[in-house]
Amino acid sequence: MKKSAVINSDISRVISKMGHFDLLSIGDAGMPVPFETEKIDLAVTNGVPSFLDVLDNVLEELEVQKIYLAEEIKEANPTILASIEERFANTPIEFIPHSDMKQKLNDTHAFIRTGEMTPYANILLESGVTF
Repeated sequence: MKKSAVINSDISRVISKMGHFDLLSIGDAGMPVPFETEKIDLAVTNGVPSFLDVLDNVLEELEVQKIYLAEEIKEANPTILASIEERFANTPIEFIPHSDMKQKLNDTHAFIRTGEMTPYANILLESGVTF
């Protein structure tokens, strides 16, 4: 049995196949995901699992060099934004329009859907290297 923190087989598989500059997305229950993008659906009910719980789990295995957030999160969800900024204090953050974020889902390895029910709780993680 897998020993590391990420025991979801689909998430672990996607992370293991990622290379430098590849994208992985985690988001709220309402984010529209393109049909071509793999969706790993973890949502069980309202708030379960939370966006931050899933993000923390993924960060146990994925080396991240940059993140992308929707510009709208600044006004619509400052609590989640503060929690994200705390986790990525030394990582570049690029704010983009939510419409651009939805477009970028076409270029991600997968979208991990959480049970989060707060606005703009979505992130694009750009993979870094460990060497």
